[in-house]
Amino acid sequence: MKIEELEPKEVWSQFSEILKIPRPSKKEEKIIQFLLEFAEKHGLEAKKDETGNVLIKKPASPGYENRQTVVLQSHVDMVCEKNSDVKHDFEKDPIDAYVDGEWVKAKGTTLGADDGIGMAAQLALLASDRYEHGPLECLFTVDEETGMTGAFGLKKGFFDGKILINLDSEDEGELFIGCAGGVDTVATFKYKKESVPSGYFAMEVLVGNLKGGHSGDDINKGLGNANKILNRFLWNAARKYSLRLSSIDGGNLRNAIAREAKAVILVPNTVKEDVRAEFNMFFYEIQKEYKATEPNLKMKMGTVDAPDFVIDEKTQFNLLNAIYACPHGVIEMSREIPGLVETSTNLASVKMKDDDKIVIETSQRSSVESAKNDVANMVESVFLLAKAKVKRGDGYPGWTPNTDSEILKITKESYKDLFGKEPVVRAIHAGLECGLFLEKYPGLDMISFGPTLRGVHSPDERINIKTVEMFWKHLLDVLRRIPEKK
Repeated sequence: MKIEELEPKEVWSQFSEILKIPRPSKKEEKIIQFLLEFAEKHGLEAKKDETGNVLIKKPASPGYENRQTVVLQSHVDMVCEKNSDVKHDFEKDPIDAYVDGEWVKAKGTTLGADDGIGMAAQLALLASDRYEHGPLECLFTVDEETGMTGAFGLKKGFFDGKILINLDSEDEGELFIGCAGGVDTVATFKYKKESVPSGYFAMEVLVGNLKGGHSGDDINKGLGNANKILNRFLWNAARKYSLRLSSIDGGNLRNAIAREAKAVILVPNTVKEDVRAEFNMFFYEIQKEYKATEPNLKMKMGTVDAPDFVIDEKTQFNLLNAIYACPHGVIEMSREIPGLVETSTNLASVKMKDDDKIVIETSQRSSVESAKNDVANMVESVFLLAKAKVKRGDGYPGWTPNTDSEILKITKESYKDLFGKEPVVRAIHAGLECGLFLEKYPGLDMISFGPTLRGVHSPDERINIKTVEMFWKHLLDVLRRIPEKK
């Protein structure tokens, strides 16, 4: 079955069109143009701000003119992750999506349902006159995934509504009324190139086939981090066998748990077989450790041609020790909301640059501002001790839950009436743009909900077909229940 033939067709047909348009973070020009042309085609008022955010307005349907204005919000960019054996240019190629039973997936890449499905719901409403609703303002923000640039750049007065429904959640039947704040901490090592010592043997070590996933939503699932696993082997082998490091590369995006990592190493010829045996034993141990959460973990060691240089010993020592000491994972669980991760950190990527630098990107999240700063300080101190230069981003605030929210009450009642059960009301450890919206629009009443997505920020990303229909029905019913202007 084709994606555009799924129910509800209004939503899936729009999603199918979105899949054709490249939209990497910070390179959203094509999807922005698509949105502006969409508005013109349908005779709707639209505007774009200097950051790239787009707002499309639609008048109320007959009989709903006196209802309060609702802002529907999604982000236009997507995480661009792919399996190493897949050829795909996210700046040019459409997403190759397909139906697999109850799910829609992509072939070896992220699907972009985060947040393409939110966009599709907005476009479906904008394109049709079949549905009952008050005045709508559809806000499409840019660069949510790599810095929330759009939300940061949003100016006061860009939209008028006092109710905002964020369409960037990933668990059907769950209503989100709060989220974590976050900050990035980046460490840079400057290394010197040294000649390859004589009598040394070159090998490549690879860690891969991990699940990866969202560094917020999935951080408490015990998933493997390829950077940490690879470095663990390198650290031990360096202490035992005079290992020298020539190159290292792991992970990609700050908001994704590293799925793959590799390094080129050199060891004395006299111990190369000992190192192979050490590697095999290490792989066996790691498989046992992660058998429940990473059953498909793969590790390889193979011979490669001798590289042109090795990293100087002092930098290698500092680098391997810093990566080993750098925390990764859950730091603290919430004492107020059972099961909610309060504070975490992600060792996202390790990259060698052309200017003789090694850059390590990490991200920290917390629903408590002081705890967010504390864990960022913890990460920074590790790298400062290792003589790296450390830079911290501006960060973004969390969204404090409001259990007395009017839109929460409306959304809960709607869900119960539609599906005969109570929805779960919770906060999320992932970052949403809502905290930044509140800074610019303090009076906003907000909620976030969406269909079920899994494997987000990885090539395993998929969206459950049945829950899209439930999400759509729920959204339409909530819009019908919006009260009159006060």
